[in-house]
Amino acid sequence: MSAPIVVKFGPEICGSLDIGTEREWLVTNGLGGFGCGTVTGVVTRRYHGLLIAAVPELGRVLLVAKAEEVLRYAGRDYALGANRWSSGAVEPHGFRFIEQFYLAGSIPVWRFACADAVLEKRVWMQDGANTTFIRYDLVYASAPAELEIKVLANYRDIHATTHAGEWKISVTPVPRGLCLVAREGAIPTYLLSDVAQAEPRGEWYRDYDLAAERDRGLDDREDHLLAGVFRVKLSPGGSVTLAFSTDAKTPLDDPAALAARESLDQRLLGYWIAAHPRAALEAPHWIWQLVLAAGQFPVRCRTSDGRERWSIVAGYPWFGEWGRDAMIALPGLALETGRPDVARSLLYEFPRFAQQGLLPNTFSENGEPAAYNSVDAMLWYVDALQRYVTLTSDLSVVRDVFDALASAVDWYVRGTQYGIHVDSADGLLHAGESGMQVTWMDAKVGDRAITARIGKPVEINALWFNALHAMARFASELGKPAQDYTRLAERVKKSFARFWNQECQCCFDVIDGPDGDDGSLRPNQIFAVSLPESPLAADQRKRVVDICALGLVTPHGLRSLDAADANYRGHYEGPQSQRDAAYHQGTVWGWLVGPFVLAHLRVYRDPRRAFAFLEPMAQHLFTAGLGTISEIFDGEAPFAPRGAFAQAWSVAETLRAWRACYDAGLRANDVPRR
Repeated sequence: MSAPIVVKFGPEICGSLDIGTEREWLVTNGLGGFGCGTVTGVVTRRYHGLLIAAVPELGRVLLVAKAEEVLRYAGRDYALGANRWSSGAVEPHGFRFIEQFYLAGSIPVWRFACADAVLEKRVWMQDGANTTFIRYDLVYASAPAELEIKVLANYRDIHATTHAGEWKISVTPVPRGLCLVAREGAIPTYLLSDVAQAEPRGEWYRDYDLAAERDRGLDDREDHLLAGVFRVKLSPGGSVTLAFSTDAKTPLDDPAALAARESLDQRLLGYWIAAHPRAALEAPHWIWQLVLAAGQFPVRCRTSDGRERWSIVAGYPWFGEWGRDAMIALPGLALETGRPDVARSLLYEFPRFAQQGLLPNTFSENGEPAAYNSVDAMLWYVDALQRYVTLTSDLSVVRDVFDALASAVDWYVRGTQYGIHVDSADGLLHAGESGMQVTWMDAKVGDRAITARIGKPVEINALWFNALHAMARFASELGKPAQDYTRLAERVKKSFARFWNQECQCCFDVIDGPDGDDGSLRPNQIFAVSLPESPLAADQRKRVVDICALGLVTPHGLRSLDAADANYRGHYEGPQSQRDAAYHQGTVWGWLVGPFVLAHLRVYRDPRRAFAFLEPMAQHLFTAGLGTISEIFDGEAPFAPRGAFAQAWSVAETLRAWRACYDAGLRANDVPRR
């Protein structure tokens, strides 16, 4: 079953340089490689490109930056590309010819109107290969036309920028196209076509203006190499395909290549529909689009002994694999979308990375050691495993990993890295040490953690309580002793009363910190309501939901700090130090809409009202990363999207919250289809 077309624009968006350039498309290859750009074609980020390959030991590398088209038709040249240069000039203005842009499933499609001719352009990546395809169709024309495509290449890490210099670049003809080798030992890049003729070039195009990087206080200029020009004559109804790849043998059987991508979209939807047939058929169309977006984050990679495993990219365009993010996102990305095999692989492999009871916070992309500064990655792992077992009744993973989890609990109890230990006085989990951030509120400027949260954070202890309950369940189901976990859980529940701030009628964010108890109104307490086991009384759960609704809820998630707080910062912008200082001090986090909706459902049992908090996300699918959900938003209207334009846990938690609303009684006639 094909997805309905949800994201679709006309010239009112595409023909505006400012508005169209704010909207970004994304294609992925299931390996961590991707391509992305703006609807207008203007490059604004160092992360924009047609082929960003995932290369073992090198990480992700920009190989092909742009393809600039000129359509020669009826005696006139139509330059269809667009660039903003560092001088401020914009040239050419191809966005003026965009008649329509839409997402056909996960495939971005442009329709250019040039007099009475219509040229259609599609971009997609081959699943499992570092290959990007572009197909052009001359849909309508009263005469043949010539299409010229200039291919601009590069060779750098995605987090860098290139400035033309002493590069010894080789561009040579090969069958079906060109081969580019940036330097000795570099991976070759192949620029290929089924019918177009290629001419090698070697000219630098200098000073592309990277406006988004300037806004982030980073290098705002870049150079790209014109590596080759492809030319083809198209008759009305004719087509041409280009492939940019690290594989010289990339097949250019266009119908098969495009059909494979479309088939993958259909399979992703098929998994979801098979798992939740009634909910899928009654879901709003924008939820269908999010199911396809969810398919962009799970990626396949190799273990050190050569086995294939699944992982999760935390966000595009700059995040890699993060342990905490992966475990939070796993239920929504895999279980809610009917892909328990992906969940099983992740759950089976992750404990192999454990050190002293901790899972990695971040994984390296280039062979460097992983970082373990996360108190909660392991706790979120246990939550994800429990959800997997509840859905599938499959205890095989639990059998494989139980000893590792029991060891992790032991490490937490007796103490591990970063000041993480159970306080023998009350059974609560302490975390953190000077200069180190270990919770999800992890922004740091230099050696200073902005939200250090040293002590006993509320969500960490809610997760600890849930993990102990899960371990007792696992032990019982495997025929192992469970009483130690049960006793410790009961002690944690009793001690959790210390988090209750009687004066404010909500939870402290952190207790027993260096400066005492922290009464800042933050969203972390919502997890004490939304997680499967709540340590709060029913009236306390209601008060937590109410105070978060009154002080933190926005159309796209929860603020990280109450706007009335003296430390509140409502805008996330400027150089990195300024952005990091605002990251968890008022910035809105999209993923938090999920636990809030789940907590609201638990307290009020009103799915229609709960869904109303979720529904504004539908409009967001049209405004930043198209068809997906951003990482963060400003804390003030108009709640501008910021950070990564496609974030795994934002998509995952929105899908999970939708399903919870549906399971609680929400039906199609309660909400519009679109």
